[in-house]
Amino acid sequence: MGKLSKLPNIGSVVEEQLNQAGITTYEQLKEIGSKQAWLKIRAIDFSACIHRLYALEGAIEGIKKSQLSKVKKEELKEFYNAFK
Repeated sequence: MGKLSKLPNIGSVVEEQLNQAGITTYEQLKEIGSKQAWLKIRAIDFSACIHRLYALEGAIEGIKKSQLSKVKKEELKEFYNAFK
């Protein structure tokens, strides 16, 4: 496992998907943001769900996805629903 799996919410599968999408460092993940990173993962794995989006945002913020603010979750949910 690499550097990304050391972040909250990122396991080996998500790390591998991020790597396949060209995201190999925290800095790259932070720069691209959770929404764009999720879209890149979704292009690889169409089953990527809203929890993966929450996980990516939590990883960027350095917290567990369950600790995301209600406002942030609503923002991400709106984004996710646009791609259902």
